[in-house]
Formats: sequence, C-alpha cells, structure tokens
Amino acid sequence: MDRARPLTLLLAGALAVGGLAALTPAAQAADTELARNGGFEAGLDGWTCTAGSGAAVSSPVRSGTKALQATPAGSDNARCSQTVTVRPGSTYTLSGWVRGSYVYLGASGTGTTDVSTWTGSAPDWQRLATTFTTGAATTSVTIYTHGWYGTPAYQADDLSLYGPGGDPVQLPAAPTGLAAGSPTSTTVPLTWSPVSGATAYHVYRGTTRVQTVSGTSATVTGLTASTAYTFQVSAANSAGESPKSAAVTATTTGGNPGNPGLPAHALVGYLHASFANGSGYTRMADVPASWDVINLAFGEPTSVTSGDIRFSLCPATECPNVESVADFKAAIKAKQAAGKKVLISIGGQNGQVQLSTTAARDTFVSSVSKIIDEYGLDGLDIDFEGHSLSLQTGDTDFRNPTSPVIVNLIQAVRTLKAKYGQNFVLTMAPETFFVQLGYQYYGSGPWGGQDPRAGAYLPVIHALRDDLTLLHVQDYNSGSIMGLDNQYHSMGGADFHIAMTDMLLTGFPVAGNTDRFFPALRADQVAIGLPASTQAGNGHTTPAEVNKALDCLTRKTNCGTYQTHGTWPALRGLMTWSINWDRFNQWEFSKNFDAYNWS
Repeated sequence: MDRARPLTLLLAGALAVGGLAALTPAAQAADTELARNGGFEAGLDGWTCTAGSGAAVSSPVRSGTKALQATPAGSDNARCSQTVTVRPGSTYTLSGWVRGSYVYLGASGTGTTDVSTWTGSAPDWQRLATTFTTGAATTSVTIYTHGWYGTPAYQADDLSLYGPGGDPVQLPAAPTGLAAGSPTSTTVPLTWSPVSGATAYHVYRGTTRVQTVSGTSATVTGLTASTAYTFQVSAANSAGESPKSAAVTATTTGGNPGNPGLPAHALVGYLHASFANGSGYTRMADVPASWDVINLAFGEPTSVTSGDIRFSLCPATECPNVESVADFKAAIKAKQAAGKKVLISIGGQNGQVQLSTTAARDTFVSSVSKIIDEYGLDGLDIDFEGHSLSLQTGDTDFRNPTSPVIVNLIQAVRTLKAKYGQNFVLTMAPETFFVQLGYQYYGSGPWGGQDPRAGAYLPVIHALRDDLTLLHVQDYNSGSIMGLDNQYHSMGGADFHIAMTDMLLTGFPVAGNTDRFFPALRADQVAIGLPASTQAGNGHTTPAEVNKALDCLTRKTNCGTYQTHGTWPALRGLMTWSINWDRFNQWEFSKNFDAYNWS
C-alpha cells in the first residue's frame, strides 16, 4: 500500500508574515491577518492535527517562543488545519515558514482552484507562499500543512492568511433532534440534526465532555452495564460554543457474560471434518479433552453469492478412517456432555461467502440453522476470508455500515442468535488484514485506490459485540501490521501477538480518525489465534514465545519492547489451526496450553 510521493497534491498549509508586502503590493486597506495563532504561541489553539500528530514546541522556532512540530505515522501525514472565514470573490495570500522533508502548505474549499506549495527538503527555515481567489459563494476556506508518509517530523511557524476579512462568524444554535440508538452493555450511539454554521459538535455525558466530532453522530464508549446515562450535545465554531441541546437518557444493557458454559481460560481448535490434507483425518471421538471449543471446518456455500451453506463429512475415498454420520453425531453429544462446545465454522480459505442480497441472507439463516439442528451444534463460527467481506466506496463509518455484504451478515447472525437464545455460541476468526489493519486503512480510503477489504470485519464485530462469545483473530498468514505504538510488528514471536491483542483490548481510532474509535472488547471475549505447527501456516510461534505473550498480556511480565495499555488476567485463551495439525505435531500446542499457569 505504498503511495508514490506526488509532486502535486491538494494539500496543506498557511504561511508567514515576513516578506508579505512583496507578494501583495496592491493589498487593500480592508486586508487583514486572518489566521488565528499562526505563530503557535498559544499552543495548538485554533488548529486541529490528525491522530494527535502535532504539538507546539519551544525548539526549533523561527520567531517567538513556539512553533508547530508534527510527526507523520503510518497512513497519517500529520495534517494540521484551521478553517477561516473569508469573503466571496476575493484574493488571499497564504504564506509560512517550514523545516523538514516534503512539507506541504495549502488551502482547500476555495470554491475555485485549491492551491498548495511544498518543499522536498528544508534543513533550515524556508518560506513558502501561494495565492488564491475565492468562489462566488465561498465564505470559508481551510488552510493546512502536512508532511509525507514515512518521513520524520516537520516544523512550521509564522503561518499567515492575508486578505479581506469575512463577515463575523455567528455563534451556532443549540442542536436539536438528539436521539439515542440501541445501547450495548458499554456503548450508546447518538445522533442529532445538523446546525448551520457549526464546524464541530461537543458530546457531554452528564456534565463531562467526552467527545468532539465533526459529524452529527457519535458513539459514547466505556460505559457500565445496566446503568442510566444522560447525554447532551453542543455546536461549535470559531465564534465559540452554543448552548447544550435538550438532554436524552439511555440505559445500557445488562451485558452478555460472553462465556455460555466456557471455562475461564479456553482452548479453541478447528477440526478438519469435511476434508483431508497432509495432517490426516481426526475422528471426533479422538479429539482430546484439552479442547473446549471444537469448530467443524467447514460449512461452504453452493456458490459464492447463494448464501446456501452445506456441510458433510469427508468422503471415505479421501478420508479412509472417517466415522459414520451416526458415530459422528454421537461423538458430538459425548463432547457436549463433557462440557465442550461444538460449532459449525462457515467459510475458510476456499469457502467464499458474499451475502450481497436479502435473499442470500435469508438462505444463509435457513441453511445454517439446518446444519446446527441436524448435528445438534452449540453455535456458529464465522471464518470469512478472501473476498467474502469488502466495503463499497463511500462506506466509511464502521459504526453505520452500508455495504450489503456487511449489513446482511450482521442481520443474519442476529436472527440466528435470536432463534437459539443466550446460550448460542458465536465466534469469529478474521485475518489481521480485516481487523488490526483498520488502524491504518479502512476500505478504499479517502483518496480511493486502497483495498476495499481493509478493516472490513470491524463493522461486523462492532455490531455484534454484545452477542460475541469469542474473537480469535488469525495471528498468522499475515503481513507486518502496525500496532498502537505506530511500529510495524511481524509474525512468529511474542511481540506480534502482544501488539495485535493489545489493539483489541485497548481499542483504536479507525484509519487514524479519532472521531471513529473502535471500542475495546472485553478480555473474556478475546483469544489469540495461532498455527499449531510449522506445517499449519506461516507465522508458527514456539511454545516459549506463546507463553511470553500470555505472561505479558495477563501479568505484564516478559513483555519485551512493546508496552501494553493494560493487564488482562481474564484473557479467554488460545485458538489454533488446527486440531489435526496439532495431532500431527504430537499435540505440542495443546499440551503447552494445558501446562500453562494462568494464576
């Protein structure tokens, strides 16, 4: 996902007071300085920087005592911006001083041609400037500065926008129409009507401001189950903050304990029930008692878009030692009598499932129900891989998905959960590409051209988090993924599992957007997914490294260089692909789990 460094972009900035007369020899008497706090003497007052990338520093500075320093990270180019009121049909000069490599300054929303200027290398302070004319209906523009992906921090100082002042900004009215959506045990979604002239909205829980967003929706997270909360919203712009809206009260749900019949620390494994490979076939009756959740691999569709899921035992021609269907069902009942859970896993590497229509959604529900009923199963594992899930262009908010394959899957699973009740076990096994990569990229992205599958599991996990028993992301067959420390982490060692799991238990801004924060999951909802042997998948982790990861996450010991954002002794456990491969490898994975000291 590397981007070529462009020579022209609609970019960022603001520019300096010095030398201004040379660029505007015919400045009108009404011209004035419009940029607020362009020297950053008041910190970041008036400026907004993406993903917490900017700060006011005391060195280096061009003048005064402060300057801006902003650091690009991952997919964030450290954009710092300010919206300024202007007059239609007027000419403005934007100027400023910068230091660093690939530093951009510009203006957007001009109503004519947006402008930018940049320098590829400025080891010392360098002045940049440009001019633009506003459109016939333009009353505000955004001036901004940013760096470039993968480059070091840049500095900016004495940023200036000079020209005719706009009409005074009016204080916005209080928002109306505040409403609460369906709460979960820890979240409440809120929506309200837009307010003319507002550039931001402040969300209050009681008297405490908990969020600031640019749109007309927000999800308040970190709440307590079975608790009533009162919310209000105010509108804001450069003139200040409006009165608060009328209050709305919402009560969080009681919460799902998320462990219907599971032990405090569980071992999850996939059983190759419908096919054979190099690991050989393992009969259900021969699965050791170590396994608490057994996922039958796989239920697969009759076609990619049919939604019609079928499951049958491996044919005897492929698996000579396969048991009869009657013996298979009897072994399932014996496992359940011993307290184990047996689920049907849908998808896998070869089972692409795209519920692109409501007809496919309904067929999915009926066909999966038939499998669950026929074999007397405890629930469902969603192992959608490949191109099963992707986000359509414009589907940018994981909290409110619009892509049919996403929406229909969520509705289908909710229907199954409602049919089978609270003891229905729901697990998911996404790849890192569909979950943790969402910290950097979501869907096709603001510029287009990104893989539309990036982060595509996030809306499914979020919508079903109160129904979700276990999420065990596949920490294997993965490229390097950026963690919350903004460093890339690679498979095969404890560090990767610590960083990837910490993201799930801490939460993270999706695609760097702090207004769209994916809330943390409960520790009892999370297990770490690993390959059972070197033959089972790329990224095999030795037992010693697995134990280091568990030590760090549950006790904050043996953490290495990555520092977690918490300690989670209730972490549910481990998942592996697969039981068959573990048997092939002399049960090394499950024996290590059994021997691990969780206390």
